[in-house]
Amino acid sequence: MKNLPAADSHLNEAEAEEVFGILLDGQTSEEEIARFLTDLSDRGETGAEIAGAARALRARLIPISGPDNAIDVCGTGGDGHHTLNVSTAVSLVVAAAGIPVAKHGNRAASSKSGAADTLEALGLDMEAAGKTAEKTLSEIGICFLFAKNHHPAMGRIQPIRQKLGRRTIFNLMGPLSNPAGVKSQLIGIARPGYVPIYAAAKAALGTKHTMIVSGDEGLDELSLAGGNEVAVVKGDSFEMQRKSASELGLPSSPVAAIRGDDAIYNAAALTALLDGNPGPYRDAVIFNAAASLIVAGTTEDWNEGADIARQSLDSGAAKDLLARWIAMAK
Repeated sequence: MKNLPAADSHLNEAEAEEVFGILLDGQTSEEEIARFLTDLSDRGETGAEIAGAARALRARLIPISGPDNAIDVCGTGGDGHHTLNVSTAVSLVVAAAGIPVAKHGNRAASSKSGAADTLEALGLDMEAAGKTAEKTLSEIGICFLFAKNHHPAMGRIQPIRQKLGRRTIFNLMGPLSNPAGVKSQLIGIARPGYVPIYAAAKAALGTKHTMIVSGDEGLDELSLAGGNEVAVVKGDSFEMQRKSASELGLPSSPVAAIRGDDAIYNAAALTALLDGNPGPYRDAVIFNAAASLIVAGTTEDWNEGADIARQSLDSGAAKDLLARWIAMAK
């Protein structure tokens, strides 16, 4: 068994890839992994370390084929706000608007209900959804890439993450390791101050068009509560922006207004959203869907993106897509 390095010394990208290869290949103990992840999180990961770790995870994943224009919409989790599943709802809205979404996700690690938990409560057979992922992505424009099916190297890591009950670098690695190899993404992270660091990692890995976003209160998505840090990453460079919901004519709402609970609760809220319920959850989904449609290249205008999202909801297209997805994943 190998010892992992002390977290007080920064790793360059190649060193990080090597260290995480050791970690993912089971060449060190669970105690070492827990110690290393905790120390690294306490110290703060660098862009080079995140990129190197993601390369190690990418090298060990089981890929699928997907449309060249497919995108992913996800958050890193670990923000402690326990909100409703915004990115899951956004994925349905955007896919119903004609953009293929290869949704990469997992069960809850530090929240009450992850994307997989909520989709399962809605009636999606997660095992069948995994087996039919390429088919549903190709035919109806959406799939769920359950992390455990595509990252076998994570098998011994997930229990350690759950035991730690806190965000670690694996929250940051997951969105950078989509099995469909998406070229464009909307990624929410839980630390506003980390947006440029994470954007540097994404730039090192390369992308067509990605937005890294974080609400000022530490929300891992675009927040209605106030301002948002946004990094627009294209190719191997990025620029920082500020964005608020008011610029789209959306009302400000506190994070508590979209507080979620367990999978049953979150699934009921998502069903109500698709049925046309107004309120902060809808507004948050529209805000984040607008950003998703921009990275997808559907529009360059936030307000137009918001209008497309509203149409996807109000026409019943997003609701119908979920029903078709559940029916296909049998």
